[in-house]
Amino acid sequence: MLNLLSIIFTGLVVGVLARFFYPGDVDIGMLKTVLLGVGGALVAGLLASWRSGSTFGEGVNRAGCLASVLGAMLLIFLGRNL
Repeated sequence: MLNLLSIIFTGLVVGVLARFFYPGDVDIGMLKTVLLGVGGALVAGLLASWRSGSTFGEGVNRAGCLASVLGAMLLIFLGRNL
């Protein structure tokens, strides 16, 4: 149960940061913001593990948090333009 709450909280933080740094207005609700953050973290984690050959989810670091925000911004871009 605690793991699910930490995923939701992390998704919320990453989603809010991605919406803040993305140029232009991102008009989505709270639930979509959480899903955006979780999706961004998944995109960044999968790309990083694919590139480095390591296993997925080896811990939290600053570079991973930045990559999660960038992954969420990529999802915003793809959602608007595709």
